[in-house]
Amino acid sequence: MYWNIAQQVAHHTVNGCNLKIGYLLASGTVSGSEPNTYGSLLELTWAGENPINLADGETRTYLLDGDELTLSGFCEKEGKRVGFGEVVGRII
Repeated sequence: MYWNIAQQVAHHTVNGCNLKIGYLLASGTVSGSEPNTYGSLLELTWAGENPINLADGETRTYLLDGDELTLSGFCEKEGKRVGFGEVVGRII
């Protein structure tokens, strides 16, 4: 969370890159200092030194060809919730 939104927009557009309605901007992985609060696979595996166990018994330190990822998210405040849907990708 290094740059505020105004700085992100300025950085994105300073060289002529347009922004369009619906673009989603973020400032990086929000992680904590404890292992159960890490926000990326790189952090979870401590840069590949500590494999994580998957539900099917396999282990991973990095993504492999054929791995499929699904990301989803939402914001909620005062009982109102806005979802961002799902993004699915496969490593090839």
